[in-house]
Amino acid sequence: MSKILIVEDESTIADLERDYLELSGFNVEVASDGQAGLEKSLSEEYDLIILDLMLPEVDGFEICRQVRAKKNTPIIMVSAKKDDIDKIRGLGLGADDYMTKPFSPSELVARVKAHLARYERLVGSAVEENKVIEIRGIKIDITARRVWINGEEKSFTTKEFDLLTFLASHPNHVYTKDELFSEIWDMESIGDIATVTVHIKKIREKIEFDTSKPQYIETIWGVGYRFKV
Repeated sequence: MSKILIVEDESTIADLERDYLELSGFNVEVASDGQAGLEKSLSEEYDLIILDLMLPEVDGFEICRQVRAKKNTPIIMVSAKKDDIDKIRGLGLGADDYMTKPFSPSELVARVKAHLARYERLVGSAVEENKVIEIRGIKIDITARRVWINGEEKSFTTKEFDLLTFLASHPNHVYTKDELFSEIWDMESIGDIATVTVHIKKIREKIEFDTSKPQYIETIWGVGYRFKV
């Protein structure tokens, strides 16, 4: 449940905004003056702040400035002042939106939902999850280039990791040594396909319980190798 802070000194307006937001499923707190609003904004975590411009003790401009210096919390600034200069100043300080009183409570709810959805999309796109493969006790973090076997981290060379990851990314597909050499070392590399055999042996020593009876990387005699799932 998203947590909203309303900073508003007019109790009738604050109560109306809170009622509409709570009916829409939000958890709402109210600060009735600028100082309380500033302290709550900085000391607690909110998903969005609805900030009145004209407040006793500390005005909305100053609250917006201080909050934006430390947090990216969406801020909707509200005011009875219709002057463009106030809107420009508020948005310039980092407010995400500016609403002029009087306004419909349903419009406020709609804007709150829109800004929360936008913020969640921005945060989600900024934080990419690591790409991980997990198969029967093997965990390969492709992004971090780390491997765990039954919970124990194992060290792999660059080519060992690349070869293991490639096979695990294409389970049950049989690859010839030539194909694997071309894929991992590329056609212009100096060497021969015996390099593949050596690396498969080293990988098996790290991931297999019994290298004489491999459970993961199988040898398909006369063809090549496949990663079994």
